Parts: sequence; C-alpha cells; structure tokens
Amino acid sequence: MTTPRGLHAQVLETLGQRIVSGAVVAGTVLRPEDVTAEFGVSRSVVREALRVLQSLGLVEPRQRVGTQVLPPTSWELLAPEVIRWRGASSGYFVQQRELLELRLGIEPVAASLAATRGTGATAPVLAAALDMVDAARSGDGTAYLEADVRFHRALLTGSGNTVFAHFATTVEALLRTRTSESRDTITRWTGAAAARHEAVGRALAAGDPAAAATATTALVGVTRDEFIAEAPGR
Repeated sequence: MTTPRGLHAQVLETLGQRIVSGAVVAGTVLRPEDVTAEFGVSRSVVREALRVLQSLGLVEPRQRVGTQVLPPTSWELLAPEVIRWRGASSGYFVQQRELLELRLGIEPVAASLAATRGTGATAPVLAAALDMVDAARSGDGTAYLEADVRFHRALLTGSGNTVFAHFATTVEALLRTRTSESRDTITRWTGAAAARHEAVGRALAAGDPAAAATATTALVGVTRDEFIAEAPGR
C-alpha cells in the first residue's frame, strides 16, 4: 500500500492527518475557501478531498454550518487511510493494541478454516512464513515486512470466507504502519515471531484446524503483548 500522490492527495493526506492527530479537533468547521487558499488548489480539488474525508467518517457537511470535523467514534477505523493516519500519530500503539485484539477474534478462525482447504490454501501461508524466517536470519527488515504481509493475506484469503478475505486489506494497512518505527527493522522480537509464523504454516500444511487455530492465537496474542510492553507510558 502506497501513499497517494497529486494535488487532491496532498490536501486529503494533510487534512486527514491533522484530524486524526487531533491538531484539528472535533467540531471544527473546515471552510473550502480557507483550504483553497492554504493549498493553492481549485475548489473542485478541495470538494473531492472533503468528499473522501466524509466517506471515511472524519467530517460531515452541516446545513448552515459547513463541513464539520467529527469525533473518533464516527471514523471508519478499519479503512486503510484512517489506519495509516492513526499509525503516524500519537495513537499508534493504541491502534495496534485495538486491532490486534480484533485480529485475535478473526485470524485463529481463518486459520482453522484454511487448514481444511488443501494445499492451494495452505502452501502460500507456509511459503510466506519460511520467507520470514529467512529474512529474520539475514536481518532484512524490508523483506520480513513484505513476507509478513503475504502471510496474513494468504491466511485470511485461504479461509474461503470472503469477509475474512476483505479484512486482509485492513491487516496489511496495519502492518505497513510499522515502517515508521523500530519494528520495520529486525528487532529482538523478530526471530521468535518468525518461528511463531512458521508454526502456523506447519499446522496448516498438516491440515490440523485445531493446531492452526491454537498457533495463530499464540502468534497474534504474543504480538499484542509485545506492543503493550513497548507502548510509552504504559
């Protein structure tokens, strides 16, 4: 997942990050003429950026008021754009914990389903896990992240459940927020984490739903605990 580019994207990214970071608080009215003047873009570019922000639940047009910034309870928190913006804010560790808790309820079930669907579903998961092991050994943080993304996408899509497969986009966005902090590189957690991914892949390859679910619960649960341990001011 890459950050979008262009005039529209520049306005969207800046306003989105300001809202999610709290630099622009809920209740603030965004006036198109002010945004146009700040960025030096046309009104149509501003309207399109505000339309996207509205679709993500960050703003809402109010009659006789203007476009008003909404509180976090209205945000589309599973949208990749919102995940990216939260990942670049002080809410990074909170987001990681919250979505890892959600993943604990989804990925073990996906693993148990994938384990029953044969090598077409399980082989990509194990292959990605083994790539993670190799990347951890060589100290290649970028390769590790890319293999991690492939692993979780294969796990969720391999379940055969289209809703779980759709959730893979959310998980990828969450994983890619790690490029802005230490977990993009090889850390003290990485070797053990790669081994836990391999355990999931082996259980899937063996066609053992119970073992796959148990291994996935351990994988996601330990990752959650690591982020809680790393969170500042915990």
